Amino acid sequence: MLCSPFSQSCDAQRIAEAAIRQHVWRADELSRSRTLSASTGYECLDAELPDKGWPQSSLVELLVQQPGIGEMHLLRPALAALSKTRYVALIEPPHRPNAAACKFLGLTCSNILWIRAPTTANALWAAEQILRNGSCGAVLLWQKNIRTEALRRLNLAAQSTDTTFWLLRPLSAAADASPAPLRIALRPSAGGISAEVIKRRGPHHDQPLIIPLAKMPARQRFLDEQNAVLVQRSSPSTTTRVRQAALV
Repeated sequence: MLCSPFSQSCDAQRIAEAAIRQHVWRADELSRSRTLSASTGYECLDAELPDKGWPQSSLVELLVQQPGIGEMHLLRPALAALSKTRYVALIEPPHRPNAAACKFLGLTCSNILWIRAPTTANALWAAEQILRNGSCGAVLLWQKNIRTEALRRLNLAAQSTDTTFWLLRPLSAAADASPAPLRIALRPSAGGISAEVIKRRGPHHDQPLIIPLAKMPARQRFLDEQNAVLVQRSSPSTTTRVRQAALV
């Protein structure tokens, strides 16, 4: 049975529209990219991210109010999974990596690379080379001041590999322009950390997410010591009198 030219053109149009819809997203909907992603380990955060997790092959900016507020705890599930089979590069962290802390975070210490760079240019060069080489499962770069041109180079380098790339910057950098498709502001919160998605491929996110985090062993020990019952040691003379009274 022959089909009319009109019906054939309609079918072709429907096929073309279906193909176009796969590459178009509305501003009021979360975008879906073709890159892989790793779950953050927190359902509330996964639900607000376009790829339902930390995207690979992409620059992700974490804008931290101050170091040590729980940013590494936030990345704990993803880093623990990645470090089991691949290297994790830490470039210019604010503090020296601690084996006990890495163990608590579930990281495989033998797969942690600590890279110290004397200058910002050296740190950016190291990050770009690792990304282009694709030898690491994750790269974390700590930097305060980065030019827009350098951010573009890092973003392009991240797109050429399957590495998960986090750039940690001060919260004050939130006002600066950035090519990163995902930017999250992190602030301390009681019992956890506040995560505000300030840039994503999708609608604007209004309210910050309060993500509960596990306490560090040292912090828990400090709390236990604060709540411990105070025991006063008696003087030797008092102890002697108590013993003499007990013998009477």
